[in-house]
Amino acid sequence: MNSTASVNVHSIALQVPITDLALGGVAPTSTSAAQSSVGVWTTASRRKARVLTSAGGAGTETGPYVQVSRLGNPLFNEVLVPLAQKDQWNASQPSGDSAYASGVANPELASLLNVLYPGAFPNLAAYTKPRADLEAILLTGIPAGVVSASFSTLTGAVQADMLRLNLAIPPTASPNPLGVVGGDVGGFPNGRRIMDDVVTIELQAIAGATIPLVDKTFKPDAAIADVSDGLSGTGLKFLSGFPYLGTPYSGYDTAA
Repeated sequence: MNSTASVNVHSIALQVPITDLALGGVAPTSTSAAQSSVGVWTTASRRKARVLTSAGGAGTETGPYVQVSRLGNPLFNEVLVPLAQKDQWNASQPSGDSAYASGVANPELASLLNVLYPGAFPNLAAYTKPRADLEAILLTGIPAGVVSASFSTLTGAVQADMLRLNLAIPPTASPNPLGVVGGDVGGFPNGRRIMDDVVTIELQAIAGATIPLVDKTFKPDAAIADVSDGLSGTGLKFLSGFPYLGTPYSGYDTAA
């Protein structure tokens, strides 16, 4: 069920020139060059202490701000970080994410797919190698030559959960909501467009869709095509220019 269908979702949209992000302030032109890719993440912080009053009410927040959450790739914390480490991960910096790399190389969800759908993913069940495909997609960026000779989102050897974007790849007039998995290198995990079906993309990747990028001997299971978050995107409306997000729904005119 799409719980946000016909419901407004608050967004903060910023338009930033490529030259403000690119190394040396020069817009890159080579899609395979190391300086063409950038990595970004966001954090959320709260005041360190909350003081309650004897009269009740909301109380007072005081002290310095402390990071309580962060996000690079969607679902990284929710799916790949062990439950006991989630708070620690949320309070840390991406530069230390090598401590969580084992959850990427050996994702528990991949094993659960075979439990939930017995016999549907025999090739995935038999695959015992560390998931180098997921490590590249989520932790270092994809090196040139993996998807194609000219495509890369590599940001270096340091393992870090960041949303990566190749600044030299122009937008396409006909985006595929499955992004790179659907053959559209202008989409997730190369950046994250508002029309990208990131949940389906990540689920299909974990189910083995991206293993052939690093291991040509692996044959993806046919059931991968049925792995989806169940949302079609039907009815979504976008603007032709910035901020691209559709006009908000009226509070007096909502779907039944």
